[in-house]
Amino acid sequence: MPQLFRQLSSFTGVGLLATALHYGVLIGLVEVWRAPPPAAAVAGSVAGAALSYVLNRRHTFRSERPHRRTGARFALVALGAAALTYVFMSLFVNGAGAPYLAAQVVTTGIVALWTFLAHRIWTFA
Repeated sequence: MPQLFRQLSSFTGVGLLATALHYGVLIGLVEVWRAPPPAAAVAGSVAGAALSYVLNRRHTFRSERPHRRTGARFALVALGAAALTYVFMSLFVNGAGAPYLAAQVVTTGIVALWTFLAHRIWTFA
Protein backbone atom coordinates (compact mmCIF):
# COMPACT_ATOMS: atom_id res chain seq x y z
CA MET A 1 0.00 0.00 0.00
CA PRO A 2 2.81 2.54 0.68
CA GLN A 3 4.13 2.06 -2.86
CA LEU A 4 0.67 2.62 -4.32
CA PHE A 5 0.27 5.80 -2.24
CA ARG A 6 3.70 7.07 -3.36
CA GLN A 7 2.89 6.30 -6.97
CA LEU A 8 -0.50 7.93 -6.80
CA SER A 9 0.96 11.02 -5.09
CA SER A 10 3.74 11.31 -7.65
CA PHE A 11 1.32 10.68 -10.52
CA THR A 12 -0.85 13.49 -9.18
CA GLY A 13 2.11 15.92 -9.03
CA VAL A 14 3.26 15.01 -12.52
CA GLY A 15 -0.34 15.23 -13.67
CA LEU A 16 -0.65 18.77 -12.34
CA LEU A 17 2.41 19.86 -14.31
CA ALA A 18 1.26 18.07 -17.47
CA THR A 19 -2.24 19.46 -17.00
CA ALA A 20 -0.89 23.02 -16.68
CA LEU A 21 0.91 22.55 -19.99
CA HIS A 22 -2.20 20.96 -21.54
CA TYR A 23 -4.42 23.86 -20.45
CA GLY A 24 -1.86 26.43 -21.59
CA VAL A 25 -1.82 24.92 -25.08
CA LEU A 26 -5.62 24.57 -25.10
CA ILE A 27 -6.28 28.17 -24.04
CA GLY A 28 -3.63 29.56 -26.37
CA LEU A 29 -4.98 27.70 -29.38
CA VAL A 30 -8.61 28.57 -28.66
CA GLU A 31 -8.17 32.19 -27.60
CA VAL A 32 -5.28 33.28 -29.85
CA TRP A 33 -5.61 31.02 -32.89
CA ARG A 34 -9.39 30.44 -32.65
CA ALA A 35 -8.96 26.69 -32.95
CA PRO A 36 -12.00 24.50 -32.22
CA PRO A 37 -11.86 23.41 -28.55
CA PRO A 38 -11.87 19.63 -29.19
CA ALA A 39 -8.89 19.88 -31.57
CA ALA A 40 -7.07 22.29 -29.25
CA ALA A 41 -7.69 19.90 -26.35
CA VAL A 42 -6.08 17.07 -28.31
CA ALA A 43 -3.01 19.25 -29.02
CA GLY A 44 -2.82 20.07 -25.32
CA SER A 45 -3.19 16.40 -24.49
CA VAL A 46 -0.25 15.49 -26.71
CA ALA A 47 1.96 18.20 -25.16
CA GLY A 48 1.01 17.11 -21.66
CA ALA A 49 1.59 13.46 -22.52
CA ALA A 50 5.17 14.14 -23.64
CA LEU A 51 5.98 15.82 -20.34
CA SER A 52 4.09 13.16 -18.43
CA TYR A 53 6.08 10.33 -20.01
CA VAL A 54 9.42 11.70 -18.98
CA LEU A 55 8.39 12.52 -15.42
CA ASN A 56 6.25 9.43 -14.76
CA ARG A 57 8.84 7.05 -16.12
CA ARG A 58 11.53 8.49 -13.88
CA HIS A 59 9.69 9.56 -10.74
CA THR A 60 6.30 7.87 -10.45
CA PHE A 61 6.91 4.35 -11.65
CA ARG A 62 10.73 4.37 -11.54
CA SER A 63 10.77 2.17 -14.59
CA GLU A 64 14.02 0.72 -15.87
CA ARG A 65 12.46 -0.87 -18.91
CA PRO A 66 13.89 0.30 -22.21
CA HIS A 67 12.33 3.42 -23.74
CA ARG A 68 11.53 1.37 -26.81
CA ARG A 69 9.13 -0.79 -24.81
CA THR A 70 7.66 1.73 -22.37
CA GLY A 71 7.64 4.51 -24.96
CA ALA A 72 5.53 2.46 -27.35
CA ARG A 73 3.13 1.47 -24.60
CA PHE A 74 2.95 5.03 -23.30
CA ALA A 75 2.25 6.29 -26.81
CA LEU A 76 -0.67 3.87 -27.16
CA VAL A 77 -2.13 4.96 -23.81
CA ALA A 78 -1.58 8.62 -24.78
CA LEU A 79 -3.32 7.98 -28.10
CA GLY A 80 -6.24 6.49 -26.20
CA ALA A 81 -6.24 9.49 -23.85
CA ALA A 82 -6.23 11.89 -26.80
CA ALA A 83 -9.14 9.99 -28.38
CA LEU A 84 -11.09 10.07 -25.11
CA THR A 85 -10.33 13.77 -24.79
CA TYR A 86 -11.65 14.46 -28.26
CA VAL A 87 -14.79 12.41 -27.72
CA PHE A 88 -15.67 13.92 -24.34
CA MET A 89 -14.80 17.48 -25.39
CA SER A 90 -16.94 17.09 -28.51
CA LEU A 91 -19.84 15.74 -26.45
CA PHE A 92 -19.59 18.44 -23.79
CA VAL A 93 -18.79 21.45 -26.01
CA ASN A 94 -20.52 20.65 -29.28
CA GLY A 95 -23.26 18.38 -27.97
CA ALA A 96 -24.17 19.94 -24.62
CA GLY A 97 -22.98 23.50 -25.29
CA ALA A 98 -20.75 23.58 -22.21
CA PRO A 99 -17.99 26.19 -21.94
CA TYR A 100 -14.77 24.64 -23.17
CA LEU A 101 -12.81 25.09 -19.93
CA ALA A 102 -15.56 23.52 -17.81
CA ALA A 103 -15.74 20.67 -20.31
CA GLN A 104 -11.99 20.21 -20.11
CA VAL A 105 -12.07 20.04 -16.30
CA VAL A 106 -14.56 17.16 -16.39
CA THR A 107 -12.72 15.49 -19.25
CA THR A 108 -9.42 15.77 -17.37
CA GLY A 109 -10.86 13.84 -14.42
CA ILE A 110 -12.17 11.05 -16.61
CA VAL A 111 -8.99 10.71 -18.63
CA ALA A 112 -6.64 10.97 -15.60
CA LEU A 113 -8.22 7.96 -13.92
CA TRP A 114 -8.02 5.92 -17.10
CA THR A 115 -4.38 6.83 -17.77
CA PHE A 116 -3.23 6.11 -14.21
CA LEU A 117 -4.72 2.64 -14.32
CA ALA A 118 -3.40 1.92 -17.81
CA HIS A 119 0.13 3.08 -16.95
CA ARG A 120 0.24 1.26 -13.64
CA ILE A 121 -1.13 -2.01 -14.99
CA TRP A 122 0.45 -2.06 -18.44
CA THR A 123 2.91 0.68 -19.44
CA PHE A 124 5.26 0.70 -16.45
CA ALA A 125 4.29 -2.59 -14.78
